[in-house]
Amino acid sequence: MDKYKIWFISLKISDSSKIKLIEKYNNEENIYNNIDNIIKEKLLHKNFLMRLSVKNSIEEEKLEEYLFKNHIKYVTYSCNLYPQKLKNITNPPYVLFYKGDISLFDYNMVAIVGARKNTNYGEQVTKFIASELYNISYGVVSGVAAGIDSIAHREILSRGGKTIGVLGCGIDIIYPRFNKYLYDKISEKGLLISEFLPGTKPMSYNFPQRNRIISGLSNGVIVIEASNRSGSLITVDYALNQSKDVMVVPGPIFNETSKGCNLLIHQGARPFLGKDDLYEFLNIIKKENKNNAKNSIKECLMDVIGREPIHIDKIIGSLNIDRIALFELLFEMQNENEIICLPGNYYVKIS
Repeated sequence: MDKYKIWFISLKISDSSKIKLIEKYNNEENIYNNIDNIIKEKLLHKNFLMRLSVKNSIEEEKLEEYLFKNHIKYVTYSCNLYPQKLKNITNPPYVLFYKGDISLFDYNMVAIVGARKNTNYGEQVTKFIASELYNISYGVVSGVAAGIDSIAHREILSRGGKTIGVLGCGIDIIYPRFNKYLYDKISEKGLLISEFLPGTKPMSYNFPQRNRIISGLSNGVIVIEASNRSGSLITVDYALNQSKDVMVVPGPIFNETSKGCNLLIHQGARPFLGKDDLYEFLNIIKKENKNNAKNSIKECLMDVIGREPIHIDKIIGSLNIDRIALFELLFEMQNENEIICLPGNYYVKIS
C-alpha cells in the first residue's frame, strides 16, 4: 500500500481540503513533502494546518494492517481509477473504500431508490425495471438498504447483471444485518463502496450524505415508492443538482409509500408508465425500432434505385438520410446481392 495515501486518508481534515491540496500538488507524496509550504502559505484553515503537521504513525499502521487483513481496497481522488463521474459532482469524496470490480465505475448505471418498507407493487415494478436494464446492458447503483434497494440489487445480480452498492457506513459493517448474503454477493459479483473509514457505524446522518454518490455514479435516477419524508427525495435533489434525469413510478393516492412519488410527478417529474418510458429516459432506440426504421429506409432506397443506373448524388438528393447511414446501407445491400455499384458511383438494382 502507498504510505503517503494511508497518511492522507488518516489525516483528520475535510475531504474538500484534501482535494484542494491534491489539485494543487497532484498527489499525496507531493503534499507530504510540501507541508512546510502549505503551513507557510496558509492554504487551509488554521485548525487543519495544525493537524497537517502532526504525524500519527501508529494510527496509520493500524489502518494499513486492517485494510490488508480484511481485503479492503481503496481509491483516492489522485488515482487514475477514481471515477470521473464523481469528480464532476459537488463535494466529491476524497477516498472510496471498495470490495469487488472497480471497473464498474465506467459501466452505464441507473440509480434505483425507494422505500425500505415497500409494497408488493413496488417489488414487482423494481424487478421489472431491473430486468429491463439488464436487457439493455445497464447496471443498477443503489444503497443496499432494506426494501427497494435490496430488491433492485438482487434482481440484477440474479440475471448476471452489474451492480454497485453504496454504503452509509464503513465497508466492514453489514447493515442491515440480514443483508449479509447480498453484501457478500455484491462484493463477489459487483462493486461495494464506502466513503467512510472502516468501522464507521451506520449513523442516520451518513445516509443522506452517501446519496450524492448514488446519483453521481448514475446516468439517471428512478424512484420507486417514497413517502413525503423519504430519503429518496434527497437523492432526487442531488440528481437535479448534478443535471441528472429523474423518473418516478406513480402509485395509489392512498398509499403512504406513494405520496412522495406522486408529489414529484405533480411537480413535473417524468412518470414511469411502461417499458417505452425507460428507453426514452435513457435515450435508447429499441432494437426492433431500429430495424423497422432501417427497413423503411431500405424500401425507399429500392424505389429510387431501379434497373437503370443512378448516380449517388441523385440518390442522396432523393432521400433525407444521413450520408454515413446511407453508405452503410448501400454496402450491406451490395453484400446481399440486391444492388451493384458501377464505375463512377452509379448504382443499379439486380433483377
